[in-house]
Amino acid sequence: MNVFGVGLPEMALIFAVALLVFGPKKLPEIGRSLGKAMRSFQDASQSFQDQFRQESQQLQESVRMTAELESDQSQSPQSSDSAQNPSANSTANGTEAARND
Repeated sequence: MNVFGVGLPEMALIFAVALLVFGPKKLPEIGRSLGKAMRSFQDASQSFQDQFRQESQQLQESVRMTAELESDQSQSPQSSDSAQNPSANSTANGTEAARND
């Protein structure tokens, strides 16, 4: 059993030293305080990860939408030019056909 790279013998030694330093009456109170602090840290860490994940997803969505808009805009002028002036295309094609003959 390793917790933060500390094995069972090391944990037993830490517990024994804490028991000698703080005494048996104060040790449960310190354990509760330490547990609450660790839980608070875990909650804050989870909140940070959730917020980071959410912002990352929003950024990816924004990039995807921007790429789609740029793609649509780059395709749009080409199709709108030929749709607005079909005679220009036929004239250009007719001129090329005449040159090839």
